[in-house]
Amino acid sequence: MYVMHLEPIADGAPLAGWAPVVEDPSFGSLLRPGAVMRRLATGAVWSEGPVWLPADGSVLWSDIPNDRLLRWYPDGHVAVFLGSCEFQNGHTLDHQGSIIACSHGNRRVERLALDGSLTPIVDHYLGMRLNSPNDVIVKSDGTIWFSDPPYGIATDWEGHAAESEIGDCLVFRFDPRTDELDAVADWVEEPNGLAFSPDESILYVVDTSAVSRADGGGNHHIAAFDVLDGRTLTNPRVFFTMDEGLADGLRVDVQGNIWTSAEDGIHVIAPDGRRLGRLPIPERTSNCVFGGPTGDRLFITASTSLYVIDVATRGAVATPAPG
Repeated sequence: MYVMHLEPIADGAPLAGWAPVVEDPSFGSLLRPGAVMRRLATGAVWSEGPVWLPADGSVLWSDIPNDRLLRWYPDGHVAVFLGSCEFQNGHTLDHQGSIIACSHGNRRVERLALDGSLTPIVDHYLGMRLNSPNDVIVKSDGTIWFSDPPYGIATDWEGHAAESEIGDCLVFRFDPRTDELDAVADWVEEPNGLAFSPDESILYVVDTSAVSRADGGGNHHIAAFDVLDGRTLTNPRVFFTMDEGLADGLRVDVQGNIWTSAEDGIHVIAPDGRRLGRLPIPERTSNCVFGGPTGDRLFITASTSLYVIDVATRGAVATPAPG
């Protein structure tokens, strides 16, 4: 274990001298005048998988190498929510408000209750164990889409070293109504973060294959797929290539802009692939999530810490389909 002392930061500490990097004038419309980046907590080893919980306004996130879940509360205090979680990574909420989690250690997608109990959702494909589910999103029809790269089985750092039974890294669609699990994409070498466009006509998938490539090669891009009939992915293409490290987790706002993590902070990319600007973070950035009562607070996980900034847009939220 690599436990570090967990430190809440009263009222959130503004980053001294912080300023956004504007690359396109339209970026200004996405930011609140005078907004500052604040650090809310520190003391993790590798922060990931943030999810905002509307019931009490808290944020839950993973400290993966420490195999624990942390929770920040609006009054400023921070606690270890779960001290042993089998290396959970990505989290999201389903339409009932339940937490859906990706477990590297259990090699499954599971449901996490606020009492800390875990319920398996899916862990096998065609009789073979999944690799290590990494990120997860829920579509408006209630289906669960997740990525399954090798990072939780590559070493013991974020899971348990093991051989892949599937022999590939795929994106999956799981229908909890029928227990049907479909592999929907094998075009991305090592799929990581996932997000739908606001109308769910496009699925964005981060490829971070460089993480496990000893030769320094691999991919540094975000792929895009057209979503056909709500369940089939077509027309795979490179949407954006990251020039500062790797993308990882990402979210989409109501205008369709992509807010993605990178080596140096959050990069904001327009639906046409233009980078609009950046929100610098002094740590390697892993993921983000929109939260707050009106959906216009961006919580960011980066290496040891949790950050927040108030923005002038809202996260796109999938509206449950009728019936």
